[in-house]
Amino acid sequence: MLKRTSAVLTASLAVSFGAATPAFAQAFYLQEQSVRGAGRVFSGEVADTGSQSLWWNPAAIGGATDGSAALGASGIIPHGKVVNTGTVIVRPGQAPAPVTGEDAKNPITKGLLPSGSIAYPLTDRVSVGLAVTSPFSFTTDYDANSWTRYSADKTALRTIDIQPSIGVAATDWLRVGVALNVENSKATLSNALPNLSPLLPDGSQKLKGSGWDLGWSAGLQLHNAVGSLGIAYKSSIRHKLKGDLEVAGLLGPLATSNLTLNDVTATFRTPNQVIVGGRFKATDQLTLNAQYVHFGWSKFDAIRLGAPVNQALPENYRNSWSLAGGLDYAVSPDLTLRAGVQRATTPTRNGERDARVPDSNRWNVGVGGSLNVTPAFTIDAAANYVDFANAAIERPTAAFVGTPAQTVILTSGELRNARALVLSLGGAVRF
Repeated sequence: MLKRTSAVLTASLAVSFGAATPAFAQAFYLQEQSVRGAGRVFSGEVADTGSQSLWWNPAAIGGATDGSAALGASGIIPHGKVVNTGTVIVRPGQAPAPVTGEDAKNPITKGLLPSGSIAYPLTDRVSVGLAVTSPFSFTTDYDANSWTRYSADKTALRTIDIQPSIGVAATDWLRVGVALNVENSKATLSNALPNLSPLLPDGSQKLKGSGWDLGWSAGLQLHNAVGSLGIAYKSSIRHKLKGDLEVAGLLGPLATSNLTLNDVTATFRTPNQVIVGGRFKATDQLTLNAQYVHFGWSKFDAIRLGAPVNQALPENYRNSWSLAGGLDYAVSPDLTLRAGVQRATTPTRNGERDARVPDSNRWNVGVGGSLNVTPAFTIDAAANYVDFANAAIERPTAAFVGTPAQTVILTSGELRNARALVLSLGGAVRF
């Protein structure tokens, strides 16, 4: 009984806490933390100033002379297909059989991603600030009869990152900053479990979990009359989620694995980030921006499960990067227009990508602008178009691992025609 229960838990928690879907920076990371930044596709945030750049660099508020605050939201409208190209299921003692079910059209649900920040100078050199963001969040909803149902049915992850920060102007040209990242994570998951006979309906499992965890950020900026250079580091965060698991609908010999368990735990790490960027004032009106981000996704190497499973489930992500270039053009003292382009690589590997994370390399292009309605109030707006490359989904999965009932799903699918439109609107005040 314990062995069978552990096998069910292994399958359940692997899906629940490792599940993700294409976001708009990399894997399940979202970069839409500033409407101003979205207009130039996040090409100069680490080297810019004010509270809107806090997520990328706490040094951004060092030496501020006025208080600043910003509030924004990004509406994410994704499109794409997850197509079955020959997935089969291998039940014990039976020949491989096709996994039937509908192809998934637009399985990633539309969403609204908010963000906010505030900063205030304590002295002419020292400022404190706070950014509230949601950097790792997504929702997917596959149909109940989708061919992906054994690895991905309905999944949601929500994180809230609260980042208190302090920035200091050490000299007229050097700013430094540090921050604490306090993250709350909540995950909800459901997916199907195959019964031993193909004539029987599928069972199901559902898991919910949550937790609070800590990380940190640090950075510096170099400024002169014609430009600025920023360098920042955001730590990996070790997440520990505790939740409840329900398994139901298993029949025959598997019926003893139907259960409800409380206080099941799993731990995993999100990636660290090294961010380098600059802003160059080419003319009185035109500023050029560039930014490179190295993501330490190799930190997400495994999901480590607590009792009664006590196993490590390999994820084997690889490090990845993004590179962006953009511009700000001051049409007038009250109107600034922006544009940019970004290239980002996926941390998922060929041969190991699954329907839970049908991620791929992508291009992101965007436009935006800021309008000073009054000397103290600015409206920001941006639009981004993200184009994902087609990618194979071919990672095998298994249920009831290590028992006579072990059932293997040999996945063969493809992410096709994936794209997303992101519309952002926000406001900023100075005080």
